[in-house]
Parts: sequence; C-alpha cells; structure tokens
Amino acid sequence: MIVDTVPTAAARAPRADAEPRIRPAAPADLEALVALEQRCFDSDRLSRRSFQHLLTKGHAATLVAEQDGGLAGYALVLFHGQTALARLYSLAVDPAARGQGLARQLLAAAERAALAEGCAVLRLEVRADNAAAIALYRAVGYRRFATVLDYYEDHETAERMEKILTRGAGAAREVPYVAQSLDFTCGPASLMMAMAALDPDSPRDRSAELRLWRESTLVFMTSGHGGCGAYGLSLAAWRRGFAVRVFITDTGPPFLDSVRSEEKKEVMRLVHQDFVAEARVAGIPVEQRGLSADELAGFVAEGAVPVVLISSYRIYGEKYPHWVAVTGADERFLYIHDPFVDVDQDKTPTDCIHVPIARAEFHRMARYGSARLRAAVILTGKREESA
Repeated sequence: MIVDTVPTAAARAPRADAEPRIRPAAPADLEALVALEQRCFDSDRLSRRSFQHLLTKGHAATLVAEQDGGLAGYALVLFHGQTALARLYSLAVDPAARGQGLARQLLAAAERAALAEGCAVLRLEVRADNAAAIALYRAVGYRRFATVLDYYEDHETAERMEKILTRGAGAAREVPYVAQSLDFTCGPASLMMAMAALDPDSPRDRSAELRLWRESTLVFMTSGHGGCGAYGLSLAAWRRGFAVRVFITDTGPPFLDSVRSEEKKEVMRLVHQDFVAEARVAGIPVEQRGLSADELAGFVAEGAVPVVLISSYRIYGEKYPHWVAVTGADERFLYIHDPFVDVDQDKTPTDCIHVPIARAEFHRMARYGSARLRAAVILTGKREESA
C-alpha cells in the first residue's frame, strides 16, 4: 500500500487553521475515511471493504486526525500476530491540510501505537519518487533496508524502510529471503535461507525448493501434501555439504496426529525410519531435547543459522507446523525470516523479514501439537571435506 505525503489530488478546501486532534478511528469514521482516501490518492487506494475490515476485525490500529469537524488525515498500522513487528500500511493527509506538520504528528502517533502493542520495529513502504515522504522518514530515524521494483499499480519502485522503536532491538545478520511458493514448503524455503546465509552460491530458485521438499517430505500430513521433519531437512543440508546438528524432543515420527488413516500413518513411520537410519550413517549429531530461546541465541552468536519448528497459531491463528529461519538475536529478541507471506491479509515480505519476537514468546511458539514437539536443525557452516 502506498505511504505518501505529497499531493496527488486537487485540494478540497483552503488549509484549516484549527489544531488537529489525533484519536483512534471508530466505525462511524468509515465514510469519511473512504472520502479522504479518494482525495489523497490517484491509485493504490484502500477500498471501503478494507477500511471496514480493519476498523472492525483486523489486527490493526487506525488513527485519524480530526480538524474543523472533519478528517484531515489518518495513519494505519498493522500488527503481525505475537511478533514485535508492526507495519505502517498507509499514511494520508488531506491536500487542504498539508504543510502543517500533520504527517509527522500522525507518524509519531503510529509509533506510539506500535509501542503500546509491544512492537520493537515499525516498517513501511514508500514510493521511490516521493522525495518529501522519504525525507520525513529519514528525519525521524527510518532507514532503507530494501528496494522493490514494480511495486505500485503504476509500476513505480518502492523503498522499504524501518525504525527501531525500542532500546535493545539489534540488527540481524544478512540472510537472503526466500518465500515459500507452496503451502507445504516452509521447511525447504527456510533451509534454503539458512544455506544461502552460509554459502552465497547456494541455489534459491523454485526448482531447488521442490527438490529439497522431495528429499525431506514425510509424504502425508493433514489432508494435503506432506510436510518436512527435522531428520529429512538435516539430511538434505548434509547432502549439500553443510555441517548440521539436530535437536528434537521426540525421535519418533512427527505429525502423526495430523492424519487419521492408519495406512498413511504407516507410510509416515516407514519414511521416518529411513530418515533416522540415513542420519545415523551420515553421522549427523542428534540430541533428544529441545533448545531454549537463549540457546538458539547462542548458536546465532557463534555464526550458525537455526531452522526451527514453530506452531503457526501464535502468528496466524491456525494450528499447523511451520518452519522458520532464525536470523539474529539480541538481549530481548530473536529475529526470524518467515517464509510464509500471507497475501490474503495484505502481507508483503516486509512483514516477514527479520521479524522480531520476544525470547519468552518465541519459546512458547517453538513447539507443536499435543506432544509439544520441539525441533531445530542447526546449520553451522560447510563441512571441511566438502569445502
């Protein structure tokens, strides 16, 4: 969504002189917000339906600037599950109210809303040709961390920017981002990210993603294609010359309770047994225990890249196993690359890169199912014999 402070439509009226009042939006503001959107933007507009959803159901904060009995601007902030990441989805100021510093006031209010939600980082996208908006963001502490070509409806480039809102939120290491291309390839996508961080020549295309899935899938899971377990992922990394370690609380077949058919369960058991036998022959170290968030942070500090199983419930509200790559750590947070980009919720990779999660929250998140399975595949580098 566009984040803009430069006029794109004719002013409705002379500039108002009354001091604006910034407050949370209410459902009664819907029509005024839609009208304001029409006045502010020529393209990439939020629809009435989107505003209605965000005002009533969305995990978001919509702040409006009320002036002379009408709305002079708004800021819309999206939150990302139980993570410490917020996104400034849109900021708009009525053409008639520009030049008063209202955009800066709305931006400050958006940052306060993100902090109140427990967020450590606020991110946004802004048009690359919007020099005034970029200057504003830079002036108050935002930095560019990515450029996205052909992002807007008119094919304009977007600059992705972020601001650290809390003390202690640290920088994560450089890990190339890979979005999963299918519902069941979070494990391969996370593994590709970890391998690429340790070996820049490691492939990150879709063929590599599917090849990794074929090598590590348990064949069946729920009603769809099979997910990937820790043994299969570790073997796929080992075959590509990486040194790996596995930490897992249950060395039996994972995800069995996700299928009802005994025939399918038997297939999963056989596949898992083969993985275990291959890992033993390969000499992959396996420890039957889970890792704490502090231990994961320790591996990151040593230069390793953990690929960790989490339950998606605390991020997406749905109970399914999900793999992520841990990209960094500081005294308060772990940072992850989440391969799933939920486009149905208007998410972009901005919401999925170096996502900060409080250590205690990550520890609660990093278990799955009634057995509370904990699993992590730790990539520490290339093996000497394959380097």
